[in-house]
Amino acid sequence: MLANPAATSLPTPSAVLELLKPITWFPPMWAFACGVVSSGVSPQGRWPVIAAGVVLAGPLVCAMSQAANDWFDREVDAINEPQRPIPSGRIPGRWGLYIAIFWTALSLAVAIALGPVVLAAALFGVALAWAYSAPPLRLKQNGWWGNAAVGLCYEGLAWVTGAAVMLGGALPDGRILALAALYSLGAHGILTLNDYKAIEGDRRMGVRSLPVQLGPTRAGYVCAAFFLVPQLIVVALLTAWGRPGYALAVAALLAVQAGMLVRFVRDPRARALWMSALGVNFFVAGMMVSAFAVRSLAGG
Repeated sequence: MLANPAATSLPTPSAVLELLKPITWFPPMWAFACGVVSSGVSPQGRWPVIAAGVVLAGPLVCAMSQAANDWFDREVDAINEPQRPIPSGRIPGRWGLYIAIFWTALSLAVAIALGPVVLAAALFGVALAWAYSAPPLRLKQNGWWGNAAVGLCYEGLAWVTGAAVMLGGALPDGRILALAALYSLGAHGILTLNDYKAIEGDRRMGVRSLPVQLGPTRAGYVCAAFFLVPQLIVVALLTAWGRPGYALAVAALLAVQAGMLVRFVRDPRARALWMSALGVNFFVAGMMVSAFAVRSLAGG
Protein backbone atom coordinates (compact mmCIF):
# COMPACT_ATOMS: atom_id res chain seq x y z
CA MET A 1 0.00 0.00 0.00
CA LEU A 2 1.07 3.59 -0.57
CA ALA A 3 2.09 5.54 2.47
CA ASN A 4 -0.10 8.38 3.69
CA PRO A 5 2.09 10.74 5.71
CA ALA A 6 0.38 12.90 8.27
CA ALA A 7 3.35 15.12 9.03
CA THR A 8 3.28 17.29 5.92
CA SER A 9 1.21 18.01 2.83
CA LEU A 10 4.13 19.40 0.81
CA PRO A 11 7.10 17.46 -0.58
CA THR A 12 10.55 18.39 0.62
CA PRO A 13 13.14 19.62 -1.93
CA SER A 14 15.22 16.50 -1.34
CA ALA A 15 12.23 14.27 -2.14
CA VAL A 16 11.51 16.24 -5.33
CA LEU A 17 15.15 15.88 -6.41
CA GLU A 18 15.00 12.14 -5.77
CA LEU A 19 11.79 11.95 -7.81
CA LEU A 20 13.54 13.64 -10.74
CA LYS A 21 16.36 11.03 -10.57
CA PRO A 22 19.51 13.01 -11.49
CA ILE A 23 21.41 9.78 -12.13
CA THR A 24 19.22 9.19 -15.21
CA TRP A 25 20.00 12.56 -16.78
CA PHE A 26 23.40 11.48 -18.07
CA PRO A 27 22.36 9.42 -21.15
CA PRO A 28 20.41 12.17 -22.99
CA MET A 29 22.95 14.82 -21.97
CA TRP A 30 25.75 12.63 -23.32
CA ALA A 31 23.81 11.91 -26.52
CA PHE A 32 23.20 15.64 -27.02
CA ALA A 33 26.95 16.21 -26.62
CA CYS A 34 27.59 13.47 -29.20
CA GLY A 35 25.30 15.34 -31.57
CA VAL A 36 27.20 18.57 -30.98
CA VAL A 37 30.51 16.85 -31.71
CA SER A 38 29.27 14.92 -34.74
CA SER A 39 27.95 18.08 -36.42
CA GLY A 40 31.48 19.17 -37.25
CA VAL A 41 30.64 22.76 -36.28
CA SER A 42 32.91 24.66 -33.90
CA PRO A 43 31.28 25.37 -30.53
CA GLN A 44 32.95 28.77 -30.39
CA GLY A 45 30.30 31.40 -29.78
CA ARG A 46 27.62 28.74 -29.27
CA TRP A 47 28.31 27.70 -25.68
CA PRO A 48 25.16 29.29 -24.18
CA VAL A 49 22.94 27.44 -26.65
CA ILE A 50 24.86 24.19 -26.09
CA ALA A 51 24.53 24.54 -22.31
CA ALA A 52 20.81 25.25 -22.59
CA GLY A 53 20.37 22.21 -24.83
CA VAL A 54 22.19 19.95 -22.37
CA VAL A 55 19.99 21.23 -19.54
CA LEU A 56 16.88 20.70 -21.65
CA ALA A 57 17.90 17.13 -22.49
CA GLY A 58 18.73 16.11 -18.91
CA PRO A 59 17.42 18.14 -15.95
CA LEU A 60 14.25 19.11 -17.83
CA VAL A 61 12.87 16.58 -20.35
CA CYS A 62 14.52 13.51 -18.82
CA ALA A 63 13.64 14.61 -15.29
CA MET A 64 10.05 15.22 -16.37
CA SER A 65 9.86 11.72 -17.79
CA GLN A 66 11.10 10.28 -14.50
CA ALA A 67 8.47 12.16 -12.50
CA ALA A 68 5.70 11.03 -14.85
CA ASN A 69 6.93 7.45 -14.77
CA ASP A 70 7.07 7.37 -10.96
CA TRP A 71 3.55 8.75 -10.71
CA PHE A 72 2.00 6.19 -13.05
CA ASP A 73 4.20 3.43 -11.58
CA ARG A 74 3.38 4.22 -7.97
CA GLU A 75 1.50 0.94 -7.40
CA VAL A 76 4.31 -1.10 -8.97
CA ASP A 77 6.93 0.81 -6.98
CA ALA A 78 5.00 0.10 -3.80
CA ILE A 79 5.99 -3.54 -4.42
CA ASN A 80 9.43 -3.19 -6.03
CA GLU A 81 10.79 -0.01 -4.45
CA PRO A 82 8.60 1.07 -1.51
CA GLN A 83 11.29 3.51 -0.44
CA ARG A 84 10.73 5.67 -3.56
CA PRO A 85 9.34 9.18 -2.86
CA ILE A 86 5.74 8.52 -3.93
CA PRO A 87 5.00 5.09 -2.39
CA SER A 88 6.88 6.08 0.79
CA GLY A 89 4.68 9.17 1.12
CA ARG A 90 7.56 11.67 0.92
CA ILE A 91 5.83 13.01 -2.21
CA PRO A 92 2.27 13.15 -0.80
CA GLY A 93 -1.10 13.31 -2.49
CA ARG A 94 -1.01 14.14 -6.19
CA TRP A 95 2.20 16.14 -6.01
CA GLY A 96 4.02 13.61 -8.20
CA LEU A 97 1.60 14.34 -11.03
CA TYR A 98 1.74 18.10 -10.44
CA ILE A 99 5.55 18.07 -10.60
CA ALA A 100 5.50 16.09 -13.85
CA ILE A 101 3.08 18.58 -15.43
CA PHE A 102 5.07 21.60 -14.21
CA TRP A 103 8.34 20.13 -15.50
CA THR A 104 6.67 19.49 -18.86
CA ALA A 105 5.64 23.14 -19.12
CA LEU A 106 9.09 24.32 -18.03
CA SER A 107 10.78 22.07 -20.61
CA LEU A 108 8.64 23.40 -23.44
CA ALA A 109 9.21 27.01 -22.33
CA VAL A 110 12.98 26.53 -22.55
CA ALA A 111 12.61 24.73 -25.90
CA ILE A 112 10.60 27.66 -27.30
CA ALA A 113 13.46 29.99 -26.37
CA LEU A 114 15.92 27.77 -28.27
CA GLY A 115 14.02 27.87 -31.56
CA PRO A 116 11.57 25.84 -33.64
CA VAL A 117 13.83 22.84 -34.31
CA VAL A 118 14.54 22.32 -30.62
CA LEU A 119 10.87 22.91 -29.80
CA ALA A 120 9.80 20.25 -32.30
CA ALA A 121 12.29 17.80 -30.81
CA ALA A 122 11.16 18.64 -27.27
CA LEU A 123 7.50 18.19 -28.17
CA PHE A 124 8.27 14.78 -29.65
CA GLY A 125 10.34 13.79 -26.61
CA VAL A 126 7.69 14.97 -24.16
CA ALA A 127 4.98 13.12 -26.09
CA LEU A 128 7.06 9.92 -26.03
CA ALA A 129 7.70 10.30 -22.30
CA TRP A 130 4.00 10.61 -21.47
CA ALA A 131 3.05 7.85 -23.92
CA TYR A 132 5.59 5.59 -22.23
CA SER A 133 4.15 6.01 -18.74
CA ALA A 134 0.56 7.21 -18.99
CA PRO A 135 -2.61 5.45 -20.13
CA PRO A 136 -4.11 4.83 -22.57
CA LEU A 137 -0.92 4.05 -24.51
CA ARG A 138 1.40 3.26 -21.57
CA LEU A 139 4.07 1.84 -23.86
CA LYS A 140 6.00 0.45 -20.93
CA GLN A 141 3.32 -2.24 -20.59
CA ASN A 142 5.23 -4.03 -23.35
CA GLY A 143 9.01 -4.19 -23.11
CA TRP A 144 9.51 -4.25 -26.87
CA TRP A 145 7.74 -0.94 -27.47
CA GLY A 146 8.52 0.76 -24.18
CA ASN A 147 12.27 0.22 -24.34
CA ALA A 148 12.31 1.31 -27.98
CA ALA A 149 10.54 4.57 -27.08
CA VAL A 150 12.96 5.35 -24.26
CA GLY A 151 16.00 4.48 -26.36
CA LEU A 152 14.79 6.74 -29.15
CA CYS A 153 14.09 9.61 -26.75
CA TYR A 154 17.24 9.32 -24.62
CA GLU A 155 19.76 8.59 -27.35
CA GLY A 156 18.59 9.19 -30.92
CA LEU A 157 16.43 12.26 -30.42
CA ALA A 158 18.94 13.94 -28.13
CA TRP A 159 21.79 13.20 -30.58
CA VAL A 160 19.93 14.58 -33.60
CA THR A 161 18.84 17.63 -31.61
CA GLY A 162 22.41 18.40 -30.59
CA ALA A 163 23.56 18.23 -34.20
CA ALA A 164 20.61 20.26 -35.49
CA VAL A 165 21.25 23.02 -32.95
CA MET A 166 24.82 23.35 -34.18
CA LEU A 167 23.69 23.33 -37.81
CA GLY A 168 21.29 26.21 -37.31
CA GLY A 169 18.21 24.01 -37.54
CA ALA A 170 19.25 22.10 -40.67
CA LEU A 171 18.70 18.35 -40.94
CA PRO A 172 21.93 16.59 -39.93
CA ASP A 173 23.99 14.52 -42.35
CA GLY A 174 22.60 11.07 -43.10
CA ARG A 175 25.59 9.44 -41.40
CA ILE A 176 24.74 11.28 -38.19
CA LEU A 177 21.15 10.08 -38.44
CA ALA A 178 22.35 6.51 -38.99
CA LEU A 179 24.56 6.57 -35.89
CA ALA A 180 21.79 8.11 -33.78
CA ALA A 181 19.37 5.40 -34.91
CA LEU A 182 21.82 2.57 -34.24
CA TYR A 183 22.73 3.74 -30.76
CA SER A 184 19.03 4.23 -30.01
CA LEU A 185 18.55 0.58 -30.91
CA GLY A 186 21.48 -0.40 -28.73
CA ALA A 187 19.93 1.48 -25.82
CA HIS A 188 17.03 -1.00 -25.95
CA GLY A 189 19.40 -3.46 -24.29
CA ILE A 190 20.33 -0.95 -21.59
CA LEU A 191 16.66 -0.50 -20.73
CA THR A 192 16.19 -4.26 -20.47
CA LEU A 193 18.94 -4.39 -17.86
CA ASN A 194 16.94 -1.96 -15.77
CA ASP A 195 13.86 -4.19 -15.98
CA TYR A 196 15.45 -7.03 -14.04
CA LYS A 197 15.12 -5.29 -10.68
CA ALA A 198 11.35 -4.95 -11.16
CA ILE A 199 10.40 -8.45 -12.29
CA GLU A 200 8.25 -9.29 -9.27
CA GLY A 201 6.22 -6.08 -9.28
CA ASP A 202 5.94 -6.00 -13.07
CA ARG A 203 4.58 -9.54 -13.15
CA ARG A 204 2.02 -8.84 -10.42
CA MET A 205 0.89 -5.55 -12.02
CA GLY A 206 0.74 -6.85 -15.60
CA VAL A 207 3.76 -4.94 -16.94
CA ARG A 208 5.15 -7.16 -19.70
CA SER A 209 8.82 -6.25 -19.60
CA LEU A 210 11.11 -8.55 -21.57
CA PRO A 211 12.27 -10.45 -18.46
CA VAL A 212 8.59 -11.04 -17.63
CA GLN A 213 7.61 -11.99 -21.19
CA LEU A 214 10.60 -14.15 -22.06
CA GLY A 215 11.96 -15.14 -18.68
CA PRO A 216 15.26 -13.83 -17.29
CA THR A 217 17.52 -16.09 -19.36
CA ARG A 218 15.97 -15.56 -22.79
CA ALA A 219 15.60 -11.84 -22.11
CA GLY A 220 19.32 -11.78 -21.29
CA TYR A 221 20.20 -13.10 -24.75
CA VAL A 222 17.87 -10.58 -26.39
CA CYS A 223 19.46 -7.84 -24.33
CA ALA A 224 22.92 -8.94 -25.45
CA ALA A 225 21.82 -8.92 -29.09
CA PHE A 226 20.55 -5.36 -28.78
CA PHE A 227 23.92 -4.36 -27.34
CA LEU A 228 26.07 -6.11 -29.92
CA VAL A 229 24.36 -6.00 -33.32
CA PRO A 230 23.92 -2.22 -33.69
CA GLN A 231 27.51 -1.63 -32.66
CA LEU A 232 28.76 -4.22 -35.14
CA ILE A 233 26.91 -2.25 -37.83
CA VAL A 234 28.54 0.97 -36.55
CA VAL A 235 31.98 -0.65 -36.93
CA ALA A 236 31.12 -1.71 -40.49
CA LEU A 237 29.81 1.75 -41.39
CA LEU A 238 32.83 3.59 -39.98
CA THR A 239 35.07 1.29 -42.00
CA ALA A 240 33.04 1.93 -45.15
CA TRP A 241 33.20 5.69 -44.51
CA GLY A 242 37.00 5.59 -44.48
CA ARG A 243 37.45 5.82 -40.70
CA PRO A 244 39.23 2.51 -39.92
CA GLY A 245 40.99 3.84 -36.83
CA TYR A 246 37.73 4.90 -35.25
CA ALA A 247 36.14 1.63 -36.32
CA LEU A 248 38.94 -0.26 -34.56
CA ALA A 249 38.41 1.78 -31.39
CA VAL A 250 34.67 1.04 -31.37
CA ALA A 251 35.42 -2.63 -32.06
CA ALA A 252 37.78 -2.75 -29.07
CA LEU A 253 35.11 -1.22 -26.81
CA LEU A 254 32.61 -3.69 -28.23
CA ALA A 255 34.94 -6.61 -27.50
CA VAL A 256 35.02 -5.61 -23.84
CA GLN A 257 31.21 -5.46 -23.77
CA ALA A 258 31.00 -8.85 -25.45
CA GLY A 259 33.19 -10.40 -22.77
CA MET A 260 31.02 -8.87 -20.05
CA LEU A 261 27.83 -9.99 -21.77
CA VAL A 262 29.06 -13.59 -21.84
CA ARG A 263 29.26 -13.44 -18.06
CA PHE A 264 25.94 -11.57 -17.82
CA VAL A 265 23.87 -14.13 -19.75
CA ARG A 266 25.01 -16.93 -17.45
CA ASP A 267 23.01 -15.34 -14.62
CA PRO A 268 21.26 -12.23 -15.96
CA ARG A 269 19.05 -11.61 -12.96
CA ALA A 270 22.01 -11.52 -10.58
CA ARG A 271 24.33 -9.59 -12.92
CA ALA A 272 22.00 -7.04 -14.54
CA LEU A 273 23.04 -4.29 -12.12
CA TRP A 274 26.71 -5.16 -12.61
CA MET A 275 26.34 -4.99 -16.40
CA SER A 276 24.45 -1.72 -16.17
CA ALA A 277 27.02 -0.13 -13.88
CA LEU A 278 30.11 -1.23 -15.80
CA GLY A 279 29.30 -2.42 -19.31
CA VAL A 280 27.25 0.61 -20.31
CA ASN A 281 30.33 2.81 -19.87
CA PHE A 282 31.96 1.14 -22.86
CA PHE A 283 28.77 1.56 -24.90
CA VAL A 284 28.60 5.31 -24.31
CA ALA A 285 32.33 5.67 -24.93
CA GLY A 286 31.74 4.13 -28.35
CA MET A 287 29.05 6.72 -29.00
CA MET A 288 31.51 9.56 -28.55
CA VAL A 289 34.19 7.82 -30.60
CA SER A 290 31.64 7.46 -33.41
CA ALA A 291 30.67 11.13 -33.09
CA PHE A 292 34.29 12.20 -33.56
CA ALA A 293 34.60 9.77 -36.48
CA VAL A 294 31.94 11.55 -38.52
CA ARG A 295 32.83 15.06 -37.34
CA SER A 296 35.10 15.86 -40.25
CA LEU A 297 32.79 14.07 -42.69
CA ALA A 298 29.81 16.16 -41.62
CA GLY A 299 31.62 19.41 -41.07
CA GLY A 300 33.91 19.24 -44.04
